[in-house]
Amino acid sequence: MAFEGLSQKLSKVFSGLKSRGKLSEKDVKASMREVKLALLEADVSYKVVKDFVSSVSEKAVGETVMQSLNPAQQVIDIVHQELIALMGESNQKIKFAAKPPTVILMCGLQGSGKTTHCAKLAKHFKSQNHRPLLVACDVYRPAAIEQLKIVGERAGASVFEQGQGNPVKIAKNSISHAKDNGFDIVIIDTAGRLHVDEVLMDEIKQIEKAVSPDEILLVVDSMTGQDAVNVAESFNKALEISGVILTKLDGDTRGGAALSVLAVTGKPVKFAGIGEKIDDIEPFYPDRMASRILGMGDVLTLIEKAKMTFDEQEQLKLAKKVKDKKFDLNDLYSQLCQMEKMGSMSSIINMIPGISGKVKEEDIDEKKVPRTKAIISSMTMREREKPSILDAKRKRRIAAGSGTRVEDVNALLKQFDMMNKMMKKLGGKKKRFGGFSGLGF
Repeated sequence: MAFEGLSQKLSKVFSGLKSRGKLSEKDVKASMREVKLALLEADVSYKVVKDFVSSVSEKAVGETVMQSLNPAQQVIDIVHQELIALMGESNQKIKFAAKPPTVILMCGLQGSGKTTHCAKLAKHFKSQNHRPLLVACDVYRPAAIEQLKIVGERAGASVFEQGQGNPVKIAKNSISHAKDNGFDIVIIDTAGRLHVDEVLMDEIKQIEKAVSPDEILLVVDSMTGQDAVNVAESFNKALEISGVILTKLDGDTRGGAALSVLAVTGKPVKFAGIGEKIDDIEPFYPDRMASRILGMGDVLTLIEKAKMTFDEQEQLKLAKKVKDKKFDLNDLYSQLCQMEKMGSMSSIINMIPGISGKVKEEDIDEKKVPRTKAIISSMTMREREKPSILDAKRKRRIAAGSGTRVEDVNALLKQFDMMNKMMKKLGGKKKRFGGFSGLGF
């Protein structure tokens, strides 16, 4: 989970401040030392940390804060606002061309996830009713074109390729193809490089000159920490990028790159890769990310994910079944499938206020949903509709069929029974997600 270590350390610092009641300048300075260490351990640029702590300290020891009724909360608010400022105030959207197609040039080092994120970006735009075209201009890496075709198919996006030809000509031809075939966005996958290579950099400059891109997006691996920022700085000097896509922000990353990129390069993070699935990409919102870092959750992103994932008509049907007391294990299975589309449990938990930052990743059982689905899948249709008929023999068969234990089957049935009782008490007014509390999801 991104920023897990940083979130826990900052939470500890602020808990200490809250326990003091009134704050002295000495208290604030001691806390800022801890904040400084936490940020450095998260691999944030030293200069960025120094400026950040200096700015927070200057505002936190002001008379308005020190004499307020809740100075600790005031300090937290200041840190929150400074984190937002550090990452760019607001989401920086893609600049669309006045006359289609909008051309997006993708660049990055080998292994950063550039080709995959070309497809993820295409899937994101398709969900907004655009017609993206992926262009294979990585003609050097073995199987790069084939990889783009595979991920493009997963995204439901067309791929333009002309084999191992001249990348500049391929890029130029793709624009004509897009215009002729009604594609309104062109995403060009250029050759990855092991470092900022002068020859390949010259090639991408020629592509830029040939297609006049509306956006030049650099894909960087956030797992590389401070190195990611150094890469961004080097590319920006050579190419004048317009924004950054940070990948693997869902992994065991310290998150320093997200906090340093804008300050070091002057270019914003526009998207974040948050998982391995083709739709695991989201626009980067500095205010929401700051809230996640401070354990405040991210309700807006959670709601947006829910709206995209859950079908409104299906939810109305489900509500009626709950009201008529006909909710069965088939319905639970359907809801679990919808939940999986929202992302990993850790990513969802990280967005829930009051829970974010307090649950350790090792305490989250990511296999719970797949395990529950396997148990339900091993039941007959009648057993799903009427679980009360499940006797010891049936339970042993289900456990064997799902690769689980009889205890797991019993636990699911017990939790499902509790959930049904809770729904009946609510009188059919089941809120989205509310029905899963009894199952520990």
